[in-house]
Amino acid sequence: MYFPQFLVGMLVTSFVVAIWTGEETGSGWVALGWAVLTLVVLQVGYVFLIIRLMLNQIPKTGAAASTSAKPTPPLHGDGVLL
Repeated sequence: MYFPQFLVGMLVTSFVVAIWTGEETGSGWVALGWAVLTLVVLQVGYVFLIIRLMLNQIPKTGAAASTSAKPTPPLHGDGVLL
C-alpha cells in the first residue's frame, strides 16, 4: 500500500463524510468534527496496518522456523522478478 494513494483515499473519504454529515445535521461544525474524526480513525488504522506488515517481515528463529519451512522450492514464473 502506497502512502500517496492512501492519502488521496483518506481525504476523499473525509470529504464525503463531511458533506454527508453537513446535509444530515445542517451544521458545519458537526460536519468538520466528523471529518476530523474520520481522518484520525483512518490514520490509526493505517499505522496498525504498517506495524502488522513490519512484524510479518521479521524472520522466525528456533522451533518456529523449522516448522514453517517449506520442503519444496517455490514455483517460478517466467523469470521476471517483482
